[in-house]
Amino acid sequence: MQALFAVTLGLLTASGVYLLLRGRTFPVVLGLTLLSYAVNLFLFAMGRLTGEAAVLGRDVQYADPVPQALVLTAIVIGFAMTAFVVVLALRGVGDLNSDHVDGLTDEESAP
Repeated sequence: MQALFAVTLGLLTASGVYLLLRGRTFPVVLGLTLLSYAVNLFLFAMGRLTGEAAVLGRDVQYADPVPQALVLTAIVIGFAMTAFVVVLALRGVGDLNSDHVDGLTDEESAP
């Protein structure tokens, strides 16, 4: 299970960084989203995932609820950040008539 989490975290992080380095706004937004998913999965994994339910009177080791609360908070913040970046990207496309992150048009960026 830990190997699956590690591979998934690595793939999400690598894909997110790759998309962040692209020259268009839509891949950048997707890269930020993938990185936020990777961070959420990392925080969730820090809570020691167990299959045990919290039942009174049983002496078992329960999962830590703090990382779960952090993940819930990060989901809300990530959604707000994604909405803001999408609006910012749409405003940039409307003002510059280009979706390049450096503001260049297709004619200016061609060698």
